[in-house]
Amino acid sequence: MSTTADLVAAVKKELKSAQMTYADLARALGLAESSVKRMLARGDMPLSRVDAICRALRIDFAELARRVADAQPLLKELTAEQERAVVQDDKLLLVAINVLSGWTLEQMTAAYRLTDAEVIKYLAQLDRIGIIELKTLNRYRLKVAKTFRWRPHGPVMQYFREHVVLDYFGGGFDGAGEHLQLVHGSISRALAPAFVERLQRLAQDFAQQHQTDQKLKAAEVEGYTLVLAMRCWEFEAFTRLRR
Repeated sequence: MSTTADLVAAVKKELKSAQMTYADLARALGLAESSVKRMLARGDMPLSRVDAICRALRIDFAELARRVADAQPLLKELTAEQERAVVQDDKLLLVAINVLSGWTLEQMTAAYRLTDAEVIKYLAQLDRIGIIELKTLNRYRLKVAKTFRWRPHGPVMQYFREHVVLDYFGGGFDGAGEHLQLVHGSISRALAPAFVERLQRLAQDFAQQHQTDQKLKAAEVEGYTLVLAMRCWEFEAFTRLRR
């Protein structure tokens, strides 16, 4: 739960859903309607009062807290500090990438040399960092949006530039479902952002398909990594030849 304002908003939403007025809530709490309005306006509610409101709404506090958490805006980007925490440990980075792909604890331990205890430890760290909300039975809820991306000049992308880029582009891109194409051209500066938007939509389509195909059998899916990029750039060897 992030702020009192979030809690108040959740209470108001539950009141509306239950078709309960401020007057109804006031009677259930033994307060004047004006006191209830003032309490919700100020967000001045001790836990005992929140418990009483939950009883009036016939909802337990844990459920209300979950709904508050679910209503939080999803992150499109982490802070540099959060990213630094992720890249401090290769295993933590691996688990972070796996949770972004929706993997379960069982899938991670089956695919990698990780014990249940290790994965649980790293899931707890990702919960503290803010990437997931760890739930019972070691399940989790992602706190990042489908449009999430690592910071362009942040610690994670720096890690990938140093350790991953050459490995990735060293492949032949000649397998089933693989493709590499370099296209160069000069286009209007005004139109360039539109192409970036198309790339972002393609990334969202890929992410959505990943979610849809989670119901397929393991033998029917394969892991792919989609890299999308567009920048104003010229090969350095060519730049040196310019007049």
